[in-house]
Amino acid sequence: MLLRLLSREKNGIAVDSLATRLNISRNAVRQHVTSLERDGVVVKGRIRASGGRPEQLYVLTERGAEAFPRQYAWFAELMLGLLESELGSAAMGERMAELGRTVAAPLAARLAASDLDGRIAGLVDVLQEMGYDAAALSTGAEPIVEAHNCVFHKLARQSPHLCTFDVAFAEAATGRRVEHRTCMARGDSSCRFHFLAPVKATARRTRS
Repeated sequence: MLLRLLSREKNGIAVDSLATRLNISRNAVRQHVTSLERDGVVVKGRIRASGGRPEQLYVLTERGAEAFPRQYAWFAELMLGLLESELGSAAMGERMAELGRTVAAPLAARLAASDLDGRIAGLVDVLQEMGYDAAALSTGAEPIVEAHNCVFHKLARQSPHLCTFDVAFAEAATGRRVEHRTCMARGDSSCRFHFLAPVKATARRTRS
């Protein structure tokens, strides 16, 4: 309820006002506010003149606003369904691949290691930051990146074309052709991406 009050008062609320509206003590409010401030959910706003002692106002941060329920998955499902019905399956896969390459482009400098192992290590770091539980595997054969979760698992089960985003992103990040051999959206226990021949070399062989 405290967060809801803060969300409604964009200019901030003082402790006294919160205590009155919540019907709890000022000390209890201060304890809650201190904890929320420590967690980055609330910050001190402006100090307001009150005719007596100036009042410190507290405002909700962007992180605090995100604490409220969001229907991102539901909206994404609607958008993906609309796109697929308009584009068709093949074009939808191509569009997801294009998106993967687009996302990888700004990371080129960060992933520009001279050797494949370095590029894969950089890719794993980026995937971790994106929310994947990813790791590089040492198999003695081709390099493999394994992910034990997927940031859009539910969506991918309904629209498998989303997985082409991951493949295209990994290819653009490493310069290698990637095969997605196991996939959680298909019922496997993890997603495994195998890194094969350089993309340019593969393209030349295909044209010949």
